[in-house]
Amino acid sequence: MFKKLTELEVGKKAIIRAFDKNDNYLKLLEMGVIPGEEIEIEKVAPFSDPISVLVAGYKLSLRLIEAEGIIIEEV
Repeated sequence: MFKKLTELEVGKKAIIRAFDKNDNYLKLLEMGVIPGEEIEIEKVAPFSDPISVLVAGYKLSLRLIEAEGIIIEEV
């Protein structure tokens, strides 16, 4: 079942499947957030923004608005 990255729990892994229509998808692709890659939420800031994720072998900090546009499938 597909859902948004913001719905994934800390420590859980998922596969990136697509991007919701947003202006940030090119920026995300350049950072290694590519459909088919495994992604894991590592940490969440105290007020839930930003979140730290592990993707393509490195840590990345994403704003909630960016994470909302990433469609995933939980592993």
